[in-house]
Amino acid sequence: MKLLEPGTELDGFTIEECIHSGGMAHIYRVVYADGRPGPGFAMAMKIPRMTAGDGAENIVSFEVECQIMQALQGSHTPRFVAAGDLQRTPYLVMEYLSGHTLQHWLDGPQPVAVDTITKLGAAMARAAHALHLQNTVHLDLKPANVLLREDGSAVLLDFGLSCHAHYPDLLAEQLRKAVGSPAWIAPEQVVGVRGDPRSDVFAIGVMLYQLCTGALPFGEPQTAGGLRQRLWMDPTPPRKLRPDIPAWLQEVVLRCLEPEAAKRYPSAAHLAFDLVHPTQVHVTTRGTNIKGTAFRTHFKRWIKAAGMQYQPSPVPTQQLQEVPIVMVAVPHKDVTDATLYSLREAVARALGNRPGARLACVTVISSSLTSASEEDKSETNVHRRHLTALRLWAQPLDHPGHQTSCHVLESSDVAQALLDYARGNQVSVIVMGAATHGLKTQRFVATVPIKVAMDAPCTIILVKQSLPFAQLGIDPAHTPTPANSYSDSDADNAAQRLYGDDLGPLG
Repeated sequence: MKLLEPGTELDGFTIEECIHSGGMAHIYRVVYADGRPGPGFAMAMKIPRMTAGDGAENIVSFEVECQIMQALQGSHTPRFVAAGDLQRTPYLVMEYLSGHTLQHWLDGPQPVAVDTITKLGAAMARAAHALHLQNTVHLDLKPANVLLREDGSAVLLDFGLSCHAHYPDLLAEQLRKAVGSPAWIAPEQVVGVRGDPRSDVFAIGVMLYQLCTGALPFGEPQTAGGLRQRLWMDPTPPRKLRPDIPAWLQEVVLRCLEPEAAKRYPSAAHLAFDLVHPTQVHVTTRGTNIKGTAFRTHFKRWIKAAGMQYQPSPVPTQQLQEVPIVMVAVPHKDVTDATLYSLREAVARALGNRPGARLACVTVISSSLTSASEEDKSETNVHRRHLTALRLWAQPLDHPGHQTSCHVLESSDVAQALLDYARGNQVSVIVMGAATHGLKTQRFVATVPIKVAMDAPCTIILVKQSLPFAQLGIDPAHTPTPANSYSDSDADNAAQRLYGDDLGPLG
């Protein structure tokens, strides 16, 4: 379709200026033609190119985008407004968003600062995870399709090549070939596998590599043979091209770019977690190597890829359920051994036999917490002491297939600190002690567990204390109460005590 002139009316919309003219579509600013007030946000209209020389993928991808856009929600995708009839004039009207695409940073001053790279990467990963939670995989993530708002959040654009688990995959049915942008396409997409969320993790890894080095890890292949090389080839280590890249960041980038999806981050949420918490990244030889992968390794991968049979991907939400980020809130004072034991048992059950799960152990300390001695008053010593206690508590939970990290937060509002952490790190499950003491008081004053349970953005497991005294051969009636714990009667007598400075006795 030829470019529309400003002032043209189309199905109740008035065309304004053309803001983008690409190989597959034109995009215009539009307003309602009859003077009606807008939907509360600026609008853009996308009209696919359908000239004689354009391929069938243009109209097929447009159908896919119209279908998927109407199913998506949230702040990481443009809001849907209207769609035109394919038999007359196909168009898609959506929210117009301002900001810079990722290409802005690639075209700007080089090299890009490490702090900026990590923030951009985390924003992209959060947006991709929000998409995967809606059973949609983008499959065409590249710098032009990632928009960064002023607040630092990312919005994903152009869903013409995407795959929704609950809708027919028109591209796979009608084109039957690798579909995507050659520089960013994942290895499994090259052989026709669509719908794996880890394909988007690979594309984010390519963009992180670009931000780190200014180069594409696999170039821009134009042939099927060139595309297949990423099934066995590793790119040049970023630190060889840019020595100031920290080892932890190279570890993250190269893990995203693993040829086999199973060796990448199990979800975009795990990728965002490592980018936000670099000190928790486990650095292997992948992060420290600057020589590159040996020819022998590449040859073995080539042999393996030649006979590799890729299986269809399961539904994205099913994959994500197998690799949750589990957060456990561990109290640091007024806590019994029974509570700590019960929390550990509950966490072990939550992790189960999921090898891709991640455990984040969190303690919240008061912002005014200090020790008696001058040496212990430093913030570093206080945090170090609590981190050591967390690591000791978590040691029995160490498992080769699980990643475990420990975090000490500082806040005067424990419940809010836990909620902010859970939202900011895409936590799937929160495990914390259920306050069983002071039951009369809880009728009038909400405890920390109740506050978290009311506003939790995910599943929450409240744990009641329980010790296997029978297995230990100990009579619980004669088990002494720890000196730093409270009985129910003690707490009832101290009804005025509120839970604000710490997690309190979560028994």
